[in-house]
Amino acid sequence: MLSVRRSRAPLGAEIAGIDLSGEVDARTFRDIVELFHQHEVVCFPDQKLTPEQHVAFSTRFGEIWMHHRTDCCRPGYPEIFVVSNIVENGRPIGSRDAGVFWHSDFCYVKEPARASLLYAREVPQKDGGPLGDTLFASMTTAYEALPDATKRRLEGLKAVNSYSRGYYRDRKSGPRRELTEEQKSITPDVEHPVARTHPYTGKKCLFVNEGYTTRIVGMSETESEALLAELFAHVARPEFVYRHRWRVGDLVMWDNCSTQHRAVMDYALPQRRHMERTTLHGTAPF
Repeated sequence: MLSVRRSRAPLGAEIAGIDLSGEVDARTFRDIVELFHQHEVVCFPDQKLTPEQHVAFSTRFGEIWMHHRTDCCRPGYPEIFVVSNIVENGRPIGSRDAGVFWHSDFCYVKEPARASLLYAREVPQKDGGPLGDTLFASMTTAYEALPDATKRRLEGLKAVNSYSRGYYRDRKSGPRRELTEEQKSITPDVEHPVARTHPYTGKKCLFVNEGYTTRIVGMSETESEALLAELFAHVARPEFVYRHRWRVGDLVMWDNCSTQHRAVMDYALPQRRHMERTTLHGTAPF
C-alpha cells in the first residue's frame, strides 16, 4: 500500500511502500498519477533500479525525450541523460553543471517536457550529510500569489525561450564546449505564453525562467527586462520552494508544466555525484 508524506512546502511529497523495479498495477499507477498532479514533485525512496527499469517506469507516463547532447547520455541508453561530476578515462560521464539556474526542462522547444524522473546513484556527502540538493518552486502557487493587476497584464503575453542562452551562461565549471550546428538547428528559439494552462489540472502556471527566457514579445528591451526581473524574483520566493535532500535510491519525479527547479552546487570532487534522468514529451503550451 502506498504511504504518502507531504512536505511542509506547497509542493513535494514522498511516496513510499512501492518497489518500482517490478510491475506497477493499473490502479496503483492511477493513484501515482493523481498524487503527482496534486503535489507537482514526488519522491519514491529506497529504489534499486536498473537503467531498463528506470526507462520502463518512465514510459508508463508517455514517450521519452532523446536528448540532443548525446555526449551526456548513458552508453547504450539514449533515453537516459546523466548528471554527474565524475570523470572516467579523462572524460566526464555526464553533464557536470546542469540546472544551476532556475528553469524547467525542455522549455526551449515547441512542445516542452511534461515531466522528468531523476534517479540518485551516488550522492556527495560531507560530515555525514548529503550535498547537491535540488530546489523546486511551484509555478501554480507563484501565479496564484500574483496581484490581480499583474495577472491581467500577463494575459496574452508570450516570451522567447532560448536553449543557447542557458547553455552558454557562466558556470563555476568554466566554459562549455561549442554546440554543433546540428544541435543548434534542432533547438531554435521558441515563443511560449508567459502564463500557461496546465494540460491536466487546468490550473494557471507561470512559464518564464531565468535559465532560458530571454525577452517578452512585443515589449521594449527595457520594459521586458524589468518585467522578467520582477517575475524571476517572484517565483524564487522561499514560500514557493521545496528543497529536496537526496539519498541514494531516490527517484524524484517533477512536473515541468507547473514547477521550476535549480541545482545546488555545493560539492566538488572527490565528492562524487551521479544522477540519471529521463524526460517525458509534453504538449504545446496554451
